[in-house]
Amino acid sequence: MNAAPADQIRLLDVQDLDVRLQQLAHKRKSLPEHAEIESLTKDHTQLRDLLVAAQTEESDTAREQIKAEQDVDQVRQRAARDQQRLDSGAVTSPKDLENLQREITSLAKRQGDLEDVVLEVMERRESAQERVAELTERVTSVQSKIDDATTRRDAAFEQIDGEIATATKEREVIAGSIPADLLKLYDKLRGQQGGVGAAKLYARSCQGCRQELAITELAEIRKAAPDTVIRCENCRRILVRTSESGL
Repeated sequence: MNAAPADQIRLLDVQDLDVRLQQLAHKRKSLPEHAEIESLTKDHTQLRDLLVAAQTEESDTAREQIKAEQDVDQVRQRAARDQQRLDSGAVTSPKDLENLQREITSLAKRQGDLEDVVLEVMERRESAQERVAELTERVTSVQSKIDDATTRRDAAFEQIDGEIATATKEREVIAGSIPADLLKLYDKLRGQQGGVGAAKLYARSCQGCRQELAITELAEIRKAAPDTVIRCENCRRILVRTSESGL
């Protein structure tokens, strides 16, 4: 294959831009904010689960407290009615009076026991409420950190994407001036050789594989016409001659 020396030189410019685009793509993919957001999101999910559990516990204890308070109120009302009957003098039978007094005493004990239950439930509910408040604050804090990291990531995206757009446009312009067959070969080799399809021959070494060329190969390159497209005998990349090639 033949191509004007100037076209071969421009191929190095395209290669430089392709390397730059690879670097930008890697930078975009490996931003530290990605790992930070992922870690924070896991923390946020765990905290949200704990918060839901705490909210459920608070809701359950709230219903339990209402039920316990209703039980106390029922016993209190019944005891009040019995006391009213006792105080009214309507009950005159000694046996009935004894039974009524015994029931009032029993209801007083029952009321005390139920009030203890109410206090115990209230303590558990207060503990659950404190847990809800604590977890809510932590969830909010982590969400704030996620938002901050997301903002920083998006800002980095914007900058990198701008650089990618500029480099892509430059590549299009330069590649458009290179013969199609040469560019096709370059793109093919680039796909096979880890993103590097053309390299400079510098000081008798291929800058693609970093190997010094054999004396016989250098002799053949010296004899080749300026427009001959040279390939490295080691890596088979397109080898571009310049004034620094050491020929």
